[in-house]
Amino acid sequence: MPIDFALDIRQIFTAFMVLFAVIDITGAVPIIIDLNSSGKKVHAGKAAIISFFLMVLFMFLGEGLLKIFGVDIASFAIAGAIILIALAVEMTFNIEIFKNDGPSGHSTIVPMVFPLIAGAGTLTTTLSLRAEISVINLIIAIAVNMIVVYFVIKKVHIVERILGKAGIYILRKFFGVILLAMSVKLIVTNLTALLQ
Repeated sequence: MPIDFALDIRQIFTAFMVLFAVIDITGAVPIIIDLNSSGKKVHAGKAAIISFFLMVLFMFLGEGLLKIFGVDIASFAIAGAIILIALAVEMTFNIEIFKNDGPSGHSTIVPMVFPLIAGAGTLTTTLSLRAEISVINLIIAIAVNMIVVYFVIKKVHIVERILGKAGIYILRKFFGVILLAMSVKLIVTNLTALLQ
């Protein structure tokens, strides 16, 4: 597909809104707080930059890359959902699954970048949007979303201060269950697609 350099505000806004809904960085606030409070520091700049490049790269090479490894999009989505289940179990039952034994900031990559920000849903949505929206407008929409992601992660301590320890504890348990339900739904939907 040739690259169209014509800027279209409507296309940028549409792509931004779709990706914002799929990424749902505001819904990830309790997870970010949980990772930070358990010593698994999430770096805002690193998370936003890596997510941006991952999404742009997947926009151009995604389908071909998955085909090289003999992986379809449904299997890719299920793999991401399994990581989310592990995170949900950790949040709900206070069981440490993502061991804090990696280099500083390793939680920025897993689970923050993948699957929370640039997960299977986000990457496949980016791939789908490319069919309707010009490449330059889609890249701008991704960049604006990553600016939002950066500020939400960077200023998460403000939310933490407002909620207090009790509020964070309740949110952690609640969103752990929500995350578990979302993961199950993602698995069931994609498993159905695989079986068909």
